[in-house]
Amino acid sequence: MSEFSYRVFASGGPVMWLLLLVGLVALVIFIERALYLHRGQIRSTEFLNGIKNLLQKGRLMEALTLCEETPGPVAAVVKAGLRNAGAAEPVLRFAVQEAAVTELPLLERRIGTLAAIAQIVPLLGLLGTVLGMIRTFWLFSQSGNYATPAVLAGGMWEALLTAAAALAIAVPVHLARHFLNGRVRALVHDMEWVGNELMRYLLCEHRRSEAGEAAAPAEGKQP
Repeated sequence: MSEFSYRVFASGGPVMWLLLLVGLVALVIFIERALYLHRGQIRSTEFLNGIKNLLQKGRLMEALTLCEETPGPVAAVVKAGLRNAGAAEPVLRFAVQEAAVTELPLLERRIGTLAAIAQIVPLLGLLGTVLGMIRTFWLFSQSGNYATPAVLAGGMWEALLTAAAALAIAVPVHLARHFLNGRVRALVHDMEWVGNELMRYLLCEHRRSEAGEAAAPAEGKQP
């Protein structure tokens, strides 16, 4: 930071340091959440097709291992479904829904903090503006009839700089929150689609195996 930039920053008063701290916290949260959600975003169609291929070959343990090695909520939902493969439909549906409900808070974690920061930062800017105006009028009252623009400039600088800094932080934080919410909605959509597709596949395979087992004894009884 150059000397001029630091002097301008310091002219904003103590609220500027508070705004800087809050802005850094928001930046760290956004980077952590963006990386976490990006890591959990996988190609759901290809992943599910791979799971189906393994199940068709009777490799259930390999399918579970693939889910263990794949990060993200989609793999967790598939893993819950595979652990209940062959169960009745209500049991399978409950297991898949429970896994999805468990993963949802992990996806939304700390996004609420960004929303709170986006709401608090303008209030901090307003606080800095009010303090700057208080300082301006205090200097005006102390100077009496000899108040000059140079004397009053410090308070006006503080008021304007804190307001501008607050807006400069609040707008990106709002955009960051909307971006992260969009990524969460995309992951939730993937979880719902994969869960429904997996349940449909497992139930069809279960019914097919039951029909095969019922047909085998009937064929054995024929003369």
